[in-house]
Amino acid sequence: MFTVRRYTNNYLEEWNQFIVSAKNATFLFQREFMEYHNDRFEDFSLLIYKDEKLYALLPANSKGDTVYSHQGLTYGSFVLQDSAKLFYSFDAFKKMLEFLYSEGIKKLDIRVIPTFYNSLPSDELEYFLFKGDAKLVKSDVLMVIDYQHQLRFQKNRREGINKAIRNGLKVKIDGDFTSFWNKILIPNLSSKHKASPVHSLAEIKLLASRFPENIHQINVYKDDEIVAGTTVFLTKTTIHPQYVSGNIDKNTFGSLDLLYDFIINHYRDDKQYFDFNISSENNGELLNKGLIFWKEGCGARTFIANNYVIDTFAYKTLEINLT
Repeated sequence: MFTVRRYTNNYLEEWNQFIVSAKNATFLFQREFMEYHNDRFEDFSLLIYKDEKLYALLPANSKGDTVYSHQGLTYGSFVLQDSAKLFYSFDAFKKMLEFLYSEGIKKLDIRVIPTFYNSLPSDELEYFLFKGDAKLVKSDVLMVIDYQHQLRFQKNRREGINKAIRNGLKVKIDGDFTSFWNKILIPNLSSKHKASPVHSLAEIKLLASRFPENIHQINVYKDDEIVAGTTVFLTKTTIHPQYVSGNIDKNTFGSLDLLYDFIINHYRDDKQYFDFNISSENNGELLNKGLIFWKEGCGARTFIANNYVIDTFAYKTLEINLT
């Protein structure tokens, strides 16, 4: 009933069409996004068919005897349509594990897409992983605003916004990635963390050109000089600032408070959530108290994003017990 095929460019249009209407996917799973860094990863994406009709997808790459979904993306998933039913989906997942095992893959590592990105309930994967004795290897804390139950900015955050207004700061959606990358983001990451952005300037500009409705650059200026900025990813359900950074005067001028206030409210009309991103470290073992305090002051509360590893030979004993 189910067959599995490895992705090739011949499936590009079929893959993208499936992603657009899937219940648990975002534009990050579009091939034009996944492949901007295909020189760094060996693609091992899978298509699962039911009676020759595409039923599920696995965005993935391989490294050694392990397949990851996906090391080059923020999250992965076993992607399904809203028409997918539980028992068929279980059979498709089991067949996928069997295929991986036959290809010499010993483990499947999945960073499950956070539930607030889904357009419909989509917890099948977590249940399948439970039934397959998957090991939970990472559990990240994400701070998220639910627009249906939005809390007010606390007093200290409102004071920051008023401070920014008194200092004459202005917010602009101007698409100036270059100034933000070169004057704010790269210097800050280098000095604070000895690190670089995940995306180079050329890569983020390329992705923004491919997904102009989904990737925006918003900057804050004082007297026409950039003082802060954010690169925002917009999905069907969620606003997600992928990068946020301000200059050394961000606390003095309140630039980040003003920036967050703007993006939280500007894009909210057709969204359900605002994702402040991960506030945990060391595979979820450590919580960043300062970040959580600041984000909760903006009205955010906690979601969890889990990462599992399952042995592919689990397909041999993977069953659902029925009453």
